[in-house]
Amino acid sequence: MYLEEIYRTTTSGVTLLLCAFALLLLALRGRQRGPGCSFPPGPRPWPLVGNLFQIGEQIHLSLTNLRVQYGDVFQMQMGSLVVVVLSGYSTIKEALVRQGEAFAGRPDLFTFSAVANGTSMTFSEKYGEAWVLHKKICRNALRTFSQAEPRDSSASCLLEERICTEAMEMVEALKEQGEKVGDSGLDPVKLLVTSVANVVCTLCFGKRYAHNDKEFLTIVHINNEVLRLFAAGNLADFFPIFRYLPSPSLRKMVQYIGRMNSFMERNIREHLVTFDRNCIRDITDALIAMCEDRQEDEETAMLSNSQIVHSVIDIFGAGFDTIITGLQWSLLYLIKFPDIQAKILQEIDNQVGMNRFPQFKDKPNMPYTEAFIFEVFRHASYMPFTIPHCTTENITLNGYFIPKDTCVFINQYQVNHDMDIWGDPEAFRPERFLTLSGHLNKNVTEKVMIFGMGIRRCLGDSFARLEMFVFLTTLLHRLHIENIPGQELDLSSTFGLTMKPRPFRIKISPRN
Repeated sequence: MYLEEIYRTTTSGVTLLLCAFALLLLALRGRQRGPGCSFPPGPRPWPLVGNLFQIGEQIHLSLTNLRVQYGDVFQMQMGSLVVVVLSGYSTIKEALVRQGEAFAGRPDLFTFSAVANGTSMTFSEKYGEAWVLHKKICRNALRTFSQAEPRDSSASCLLEERICTEAMEMVEALKEQGEKVGDSGLDPVKLLVTSVANVVCTLCFGKRYAHNDKEFLTIVHINNEVLRLFAAGNLADFFPIFRYLPSPSLRKMVQYIGRMNSFMERNIREHLVTFDRNCIRDITDALIAMCEDRQEDEETAMLSNSQIVHSVIDIFGAGFDTIITGLQWSLLYLIKFPDIQAKILQEIDNQVGMNRFPQFKDKPNMPYTEAFIFEVFRHASYMPFTIPHCTTENITLNGYFIPKDTCVFINQYQVNHDMDIWGDPEAFRPERFLTLSGHLNKNVTEKVMIFGMGIRRCLGDSFARLEMFVFLTTLLHRLHIENIPGQELDLSSTFGLTMKPRPFRIKISPRN
């Protein structure tokens, strides 16, 4: 109703423009005061639009280049929104870890407010005691589920059972399709999407869908569209006047989010009816178990029903696009560099053998495979920025004053391509993560930025790493993949919330 009222609002365009301009001048004037420290440097903004037109389409590259001129802490103006950009591993660690609470907020962006009406732990919930409790409950729920007993396999836990089952289903589907298309190859994206989405559905709701199930495909489509619209950005975030004008993209995003919420709410209502504390079926059950005695109207409430819904939505989104994109890039690198694929195959044969499928327990014994995944994260840097942060208090960083409520961008791409850290950042070289004795070098792997850092670090990063490991090793355990004849492989990408590789095809043949 609120958004519909906004769309129906009719006010003089000239008056609104003048008001917006006056507010902008007041905001700029207000930022001239500081506690003895200077504001961060940055490019001179243009009237009204700020630095938006100076950035270009490849934002991660533009901001990385600006770092050379202005340093690890600089500021820009995007419309009326002032943004401080943080680069450099040590600077980002100082901000997000050592001064973590000061940088733990989320900016009051208009599109963020459209997600879960401000109750999304990931996007919009304000940092404070309630958020800390919310995150603790979600973390404990994930731990509870990961420790749940498997139903009917030798897996170590229910989480492993679900991931391994779906990985094997994907391999069989790829093998079948590969035999049909032969040397012409296939585009692996659709199968990756449906397989990973099924993992998320089984983790969140305890059910998997046939790959052609209409409801399932609709939810996958909705999630893809929400992510696409988020990646495109919205002028209402940078120019308040646009909040009062019709926006087809914003209207569409709100509609998609509403449909996603309805799907989640329906599944969670079913779980509330059938919940059995002695039989944890999925993450939703684990969340309900954590909050079984809550009361929504009391200040001491743990999580409301609404927050449970949006916690599941957050987990669903986090376990979806990040893993799909990581697997897309992994397959591209594997056919681009067949010698690297051969080394992973050798490690699989040595550690797993052909009598069983890969499991969680194999991961610590396969350092080269882990090094490959880290190098995919680093080289592709397909999550170039974290979700924007916001300062919760006036703070000084690297000698610069950053006021409370300032929007902060964390440039993960720059860290992953920093010459001072990597030496040859443009080279794809998994060996950079290994010691001379062949073990994983944790002093180097910790410098790869993909899931954020500190208080707002992605809650499910360890699950994502396990899932990627199992999917990749299961695929390579049974199948050999290679480039199709005549296909030029392009490692470039287009900018987005997650940066996808350009379309490519793979040729598949069985290993046994």
